Amino acid sequence: MAAVLLAVGGCQPEREEAPVIRGITLPSWYRTDYDSPAADRYLRDIRATGARWVTFTPTWYQKRRGDSVMRPTEETASDAGLRRIVRRAHAHGLKVMIKPHVDLPGDGDRAEIRPRDRAVWFTSYRHFITHYADLAAATDAEQFAVGTELAGVSGDRAAWTEVIEAVRDHYDGTLTYAANYDEYRRIGFWRELDLIGIDAYWPLSDRPTQSGERLRKAWKPISERLAAYSREQDRRILFTEAGYVSQRGTTTAPYDWTVSTRPGDAEQAAAYRALLDTFTGRRWWAGVCWWMWDDWPDSGETPAKLAYTPHGKPAEKVLREKWGAS
Repeated sequence: MAAVLLAVGGCQPEREEAPVIRGITLPSWYRTDYDSPAADRYLRDIRATGARWVTFTPTWYQKRRGDSVMRPTEETASDAGLRRIVRRAHAHGLKVMIKPHVDLPGDGDRAEIRPRDRAVWFTSYRHFITHYADLAAATDAEQFAVGTELAGVSGDRAAWTEVIEAVRDHYDGTLTYAANYDEYRRIGFWRELDLIGIDAYWPLSDRPTQSGERLRKAWKPISERLAAYSREQDRRILFTEAGYVSQRGTTTAPYDWTVSTRPGDAEQAAAYRALLDTFTGRRWWAGVCWWMWDDWPDSGETPAKLAYTPHGKPAEKVLREKWGAS
């Protein structure tokens, strides 16, 4: 169990370099995405930023928020494709987190999933998550997320403890759960996991801003609360997701991919820099997996110039600087 060792009695410095995850997510939206001819190029480009981790997100779907089962669809990355891209990532010198998602069709929010029959839903969920735990074990993936932003069901501590026990029967690596930024305090099973995972989409401003000073000031009370929570739970905190679209106003609602139609490359870059300035070197902080690298060719709903990707934008230069890319 990878519990964090925190300073006692003020005898050790609050800031001290510790191993951190420098990661970027490469999500999938279709069965063949991870077999795309672009896959090797994407992995090379991710590695070139200074990243040392990549996250993959195979996704199953349930039709309605009250349904009690989830299933793979044509939008689910194939198992064979996922195995191949994990092997490719390792060949490029990247460590891997597999972070399975359960989603609703269209723009439905997975946090609103509230099954009519919870017992049946959790039985279906254990089948889903252990399927990917087996795949993670078979591919030597270094880390695994047992769930992502399932706020409608994540309060059931006993059921999640059973899920985690089932996953540990199939997979021996590091485990986390990816809680939304407004969900993590309601999670009762952090002690069963190795890392606290938070999707760090906190709003940082009430209006568009490129001011690093203002953004760092906004992060300060959040950082203090997270440090205290890490001590309380005796676990380091990983930002399992964090990201900003390159749109004006992204710092007001980082979770919104349609906040504006006006480009905001400088605001995106300022947000990247403020996050890394704030948290790098904090002993309780385990790193970040940025959302996200490029969409697959012909699959992106948002034009690349406005999307979450930092690729080819000032935000990528921030990553290269902060992560020491050669």
